[in-house]
Amino acid sequence: MSTGQITPVVDHLAAPIDLPNGQRLANRFMKSALSESLGDRDGSPSDRLERLYARWADGGYGLVVTGNVMVDRRHRGEPGNVAVEDDRHLDQLRHWARGFQDSGTPLWMQINHPGRQANALITRNRPVAPSAITAKVPGAVKPRALEDAEIRDIIERYATTAAIAEAAGFSGVQVHGAHGYLVTQFLSPLSNQRDDAWGGDSERRRRFALEVVSAIKAATGPDFAVGIKLNSADFQRGGFTEEESRDVVTALVDRGIDMIEISGGSYEAPAMMGAMRASTAAREAYFLEYAASVRHLAGVVPIAVTGGFRSTAAMEEAVASGDCDIVGLGRPTCIVPDAPRSILENGRTSLPSAQVRAGLRAVLGKVTNLRTMDSAIDLSWHTDQLHRMGAGKEPDLDRSWLETAIMLGLRNGPGAFREKRG
Repeated sequence: MSTGQITPVVDHLAAPIDLPNGQRLANRFMKSALSESLGDRDGSPSDRLERLYARWADGGYGLVVTGNVMVDRRHRGEPGNVAVEDDRHLDQLRHWARGFQDSGTPLWMQINHPGRQANALITRNRPVAPSAITAKVPGAVKPRALEDAEIRDIIERYATTAAIAEAAGFSGVQVHGAHGYLVTQFLSPLSNQRDDAWGGDSERRRRFALEVVSAIKAATGPDFAVGIKLNSADFQRGGFTEEESRDVVTALVDRGIDMIEISGGSYEAPAMMGAMRASTAAREAYFLEYAASVRHLAGVVPIAVTGGFRSTAAMEEAVASGDCDIVGLGRPTCIVPDAPRSILENGRTSLPSAQVRAGLRAVLGKVTNLRTMDSAIDLSWHTDQLHRMGAGKEPDLDRSWLETAIMLGLRNGPGAFREKRG
C-alpha cells in the first residue's frame, strides 16, 4: 500500500564523478571536515577517532574528509588535534585509513596550520603569521611575523604531511585555505601586510597557497588527490574579496588542483551566522551563488559547496543546475552519520537541523556576546555528538545547552566561547 510519500529524485546526486587525477567518487556526497578533537595527547589518532570514522565509512559517501590535522605539532588550533609532521604515528594512521580501503570510500586528510589562530594555551608557543597582527577575537595572542625561511619550512611541512598520509593509505589531502587559518592569513590584506615575495599585492599574497599545492603534488604520486577548502571571501571591509578568490581559483587549476570546496568567513567574521539573504535561503546553501560564478573558471575541476544544505530537493537541484558538482555535509553528519545512504537508498527527503543556543539570555547577555556564545555552543554541541559516536554511542538530540557549555569549558579552557569553524 502506498504511503503517499513521493520518493525524491536523486539522479544527479547518485551519479559518479571523476577527478582530474583519475580518482572516481561513487556519488556527489562529501562528508566535509569537522574538527573532532579526538586525537591522543601525543598527536596520534585515537581509538575513539577510528570508531567515529567507522560510522562514516559505512555511510554511503562519495568522499570523506577528516577534520584539522596539524602539519606542525608546535602550533595547534585546539586540544585533541591530530598532528602529522613525521612518520612516528604511521601505524596508527594506517589503521585509521584501513576502514575506508575496505569500504571503497576515499578518505582525504585535511591538513592545516592555524597560524595566528593557534591555541597558545595548549602549545605554550607564540603563534606565527604572515604579519604580527592580532586576530580580533577574544583571547587572541599577538603573533610573530614569519621569516622567509620559516615560510618555506611550513610549505615543506605540508608536503611531508601529505606524503605520510599517502603512505598510510589515505586517498588524498585537502589543504585548509578557509576560516582564517594560515593559508587564509596569507591571502587576506588585513592579515598579510608584508612587502616581500609573500605579500604586497594579490599575486604575491596567493603565492603561499600555490606553493603549498605544488609542493604536495611534487611529494606524492599521480593517483593521490590534492584538494583545497577556499574562502569565497573573508567578509571584512578591506579584506580578501570574491574577485581575488576567483583569481586564486584560476591559479589553483593551473597548478593541478583536483577539487575546490567553497566556504567563507573567519573567526573574526563568521559567514554562516545571522540571517540568510532571501536568495540563499531559497537554495539553502550559503556559497552556491559564488560557486556558480567560478564554475567556468574551474573547468574539469569539481566544485564542492558546504554549508546550509538540508533538503534532498535543494541538493539535487544544486548539482543538476551545474552550480556545483559535489554537496558537502558537515553538521548534519553529526546527527545522521549515514546521511547519503538514507537519501540515496531509503528516500529521505531532508536532514535534521539542530541549532543550539544559550539559555539564561537576559543574564548572560550582560556579561558576554551572545552571538559569539551561541556560535561556540552550537559547534560544541555537534562536537559532543562526535564524541558520543567515538565512544560507541548514538547521537543525543536532547543534549542541553548547559551540558554542552560545561563540556566546552572543560575541553578548551579560557577562550572556549570564541567563534570557531570546522
